[in-house]
Amino acid sequence: QVQLVESGGGLVQAGGSLRLSCAASGRTSSSYHMGWFRQSPGKEREFIAWITWSGGLTYYADSVKGRFTISRDNAKNTVYLQMNSLKPDDTAVYICAADPRLSNALRLEFDYWGQGTQVTVSS
Repeated sequence: QVQLVESGGGLVQAGGSLRLSCAASGRTSSSYHMGWFRQSPGKEREFIAWITWSGGLTYYADSVKGRFTISRDNAKNTVYLQMNSLKPDDTAVYICAADPRLSNALRLEFDYWGQGTQVTVSS
């Protein structure tokens, strides 16, 4: 089992930046592949990015490629999502996810989920 707690959300103007954090705790949490998703009211959950446990491989959705960067610090058991050039369409609850199996991460299937942190981008 691994527990995930997101932080860093807030209100920002369009064009601004935010950095989200996801702190993982539990058994061997640093060996999990981690992902970020987002969900807006009335919309399905949308994949944003994932990173392997080593940090050696990352993958992004086209909608955020070039603007968002996922990274991790295994010494702190924390994954980050640096979000730049934010747009009003980026407004959503951002949710962290984890899974120990690369095969699941490649299918964007994760077993463990956080509660999310709200990001609001004003125009």
